[in-house]
Amino acid sequence: MFCRSILIAAFLPALVFPVHAQNTAPDNKRQRELVHMVRQDCGSCHGLTLQGGLGPALTPAALRGKPSEGLVATIVHGRPGTPMPPFRGLLDESEAAWVVERLVEGFPADGGPAPTQQTVGAR
Repeated sequence: MFCRSILIAAFLPALVFPVHAQNTAPDNKRQRELVHMVRQDCGSCHGLTLQGGLGPALTPAALRGKPSEGLVATIVHGRPGTPMPPFRGLLDESEAAWVVERLVEGFPADGGPAPTQQTVGAR
């Protein structure tokens, strides 16, 4: 009976509070940075409206049916033999997954670069 209680106590939190570490949304400041990065950096090849350019369109219609895992891998690791560079070091896989989710549902407008400590202090 004592062992059963210990096992329940040990595993109950895992059942009640599942781990979402890999799907945690970035904070608001990082979201703004990611939106700005996608609109500016990715937009230089995929078009500033993400309708396509050197790279393919990144619109919900263009991405429909593509597996999210593959899109995340493309962002993080790039596509060897193509102009698509790897973005690891600029964002991690959970942030790439957040970007893919936004692209699939329609990417938000760029609110400009996230404010820095200097710009916040100047207000």
